Amino acid sequence: MFFYGTLRHVPLLSLVLGRSAQTLDVSEATLADHQVFWAKDQAFPMIVRGEGTAKGVLVAGLSDEDIARLNYYEGGFDYSLEKVVVSVSNEDFETEVYYPEPGRWQIGNPWSLRDWVARWGEMTLHAAEEVMGYYGARSAQEVARMFPMIRARATARVNARVRNHAYSPGGFTDKDVSIQKVVRPYANFFSLEEYDLSFRRYDGGQSDMVLRAVFKATDAVIVLPYDPVRDRVLLIEQFRPGPLARGDQLPWQLEPIAGRVDAGETAEETAHREALEEAGLTLEALHEVAHCYSSPGCSTEYYDIYVGTCDLPDDVTGVSGVKEEAEDIRSYLFSFDELMQMVDRMQAVNAPLVLAGLWLARHRERLRAGA
Repeated sequence: MFFYGTLRHVPLLSLVLGRSAQTLDVSEATLADHQVFWAKDQAFPMIVRGEGTAKGVLVAGLSDEDIARLNYYEGGFDYSLEKVVVSVSNEDFETEVYYPEPGRWQIGNPWSLRDWVARWGEMTLHAAEEVMGYYGARSAQEVARMFPMIRARATARVNARVRNHAYSPGGFTDKDVSIQKVVRPYANFFSLEEYDLSFRRYDGGQSDMVLRAVFKATDAVIVLPYDPVRDRVLLIEQFRPGPLARGDQLPWQLEPIAGRVDAGETAEETAHREALEEAGLTLEALHEVAHCYSSPGCSTEYYDIYVGTCDLPDDVTGVSGVKEEAEDIRSYLFSFDELMQMVDRMQAVNAPLVLAGLWLARHRERLRAGA
């Protein structure tokens, strides 16, 4: 089979096939009268017929199981196999290649495997690991529907490595944890994983094997909009199923603007995007409040919390939200003093809101002085 795009990356191909790289018969190959481009505004390439030569690899000796795994990985994204003739060291070979559904994607810039590996490679490996974990259990179409959240969870794994602010005086690391087994009894918008593991003890020994369940979410950005001239904040209110499931009679919650960090986004980009989507706001500057786990005893969810300075005139409030995500969000203005009264009276029941409000109380005069 001829691979021109992301599966040219041997670590990814090996993961999808469930085989070590050393067992793969891979040769550099070219396909005449074809070119490879980025799919416009996407994180993957597309191949098109036309003048030029598409570079790739020919992988020989693929078994029926290999083909089934490849079809599973590609099948949920409207790719289909077609026969082509490729050249390896001036010798022609008849093989097959995955073509995208005609008209599905627009053509972008010429494709660069090196650029893709640098920006998307690590995230894609994490995402492919979860995707292939569903092989034999879920259909390719089901996984395709889950894919945005799979990619967001994979992005969180990358962020955990490259943006680690934690101070740990004990000096232990993930190398001090021995994982025997991981199972995933539930996965959809979020997922749940159960770990059989043991960990290093402070007395130098190793703990007994224990079972720990972990709610796997994504990284999330929270931003409290603040107008330093008018000395007020904007909060949004929307229905939240968590309080409802707890038995709370008030499941509509006041909170800062918030949203998940999607694949390819920085936390700062997410903050600006969510401010526009949820409240129609253009943020002038972001001020870091905290980078922290929401509940590390049972959840991967990680917060990047900011105060975002902006203009908050009287007519800025209203109802907004992304229709495709069934969002129904109303915004409200509160003076700084009103916000602090809510915090003091325990009426602010959203933890990031309390944290951002207390940070603002500490840094408010500095922000107002620079307004």
